[in-house]
Amino acid sequence: MPGNRISARMTKLSFLDLVPVTDTGTISQSLANAADLAKHAEALGYERYWVAEHHGMAGIASAATSVVLAHIGQATSSIRIGAGGIMLPNHAPMVIAEQFGTLEALFPGRVDLGLGRAPGSDGVVARALRRNLASDERQFPQDVVELQAFLAGDERLGIRAVPGEGTKVPLWILGSSLFGAQLAAMLGLPYAFASHFAPDALDEALDIYRRQFKPSEQLAEPYAAAAFNVFAADTCEEAELLASSQQQAFVALRTGNPGKMKPPLEGYKDSLPPNARAILDHVLQCSAVGTVDDVASGLRAFKARTGVDEIIVASSMYDHAARKHSVALAMEAAKSL
Repeated sequence: MPGNRISARMTKLSFLDLVPVTDTGTISQSLANAADLAKHAEALGYERYWVAEHHGMAGIASAATSVVLAHIGQATSSIRIGAGGIMLPNHAPMVIAEQFGTLEALFPGRVDLGLGRAPGSDGVVARALRRNLASDERQFPQDVVELQAFLAGDERLGIRAVPGEGTKVPLWILGSSLFGAQLAAMLGLPYAFASHFAPDALDEALDIYRRQFKPSEQLAEPYAAAAFNVFAADTCEEAELLASSQQQAFVALRTGNPGKMKPPLEGYKDSLPPNARAILDHVLQCSAVGTVDDVASGLRAFKARTGVDEIIVASSMYDHAARKHSVALAMEAAKSL
């Protein structure tokens, strides 16, 4: 796995959790659900369980990402846990080195640190996080290198990140454009593409990453992952219904009205005007909705298209039990890979 030299080429399945908050739920319940789902994913054989940094959003409970990971780590014993990702422009690299160095001390050999350059918020929230905007996404590459130096205990920094130094927590570069692919290739880091909501540059980004990759101490050869939405159930009708909560969330976000996750709504997609339906189909094109066989077909096609080493399943649902069942069906479907 990334962090060591890689030779095997089998497709792994991992999970990305935004820790959704429903309109009738609480943040406490969402965090309890995340721990329960991580235990479930671990038992099913998922490779890693990641949570993502978002701010100022009532429907997402993972803003304090490292704290959430400590909670998930405590509930599990073997699955890798990590950020998918930390939005580095929001933070001083030393602080992230300390946080993830602490996680590595708590859960040795299990921690990943995925890094993105988007703010994970709007400009107002970004200013509140940073107090000023002197640190921005244009400094992202040098911030990544500085973070690497802190985790390696590089004496040239003249300051120590404790905990953190010497842990060499595996870094990933996350992206939805060509920039991240180029940076991951240049630094010799594993790369994960956010195709679950931003699929446009997927193929070109993976091609650039593989062609330009330079081996590093962390990674001998390219290692790519891509995210894929899965809404699985025992029937196609039920899967379509379960998917409608996430569809509502995407439409709400794209129309500037994000909120807590809404319950499934029968016929929701068909009720949308044609332009909104087209936007939804485009944004969620890297998805499979249906039974085990439908999901297996979708995963095989996605694997054939991308050739990724790892597929990161994204699956936000209103009902926790239905979501756990979908996660189990996704792993069953992945056996066809």
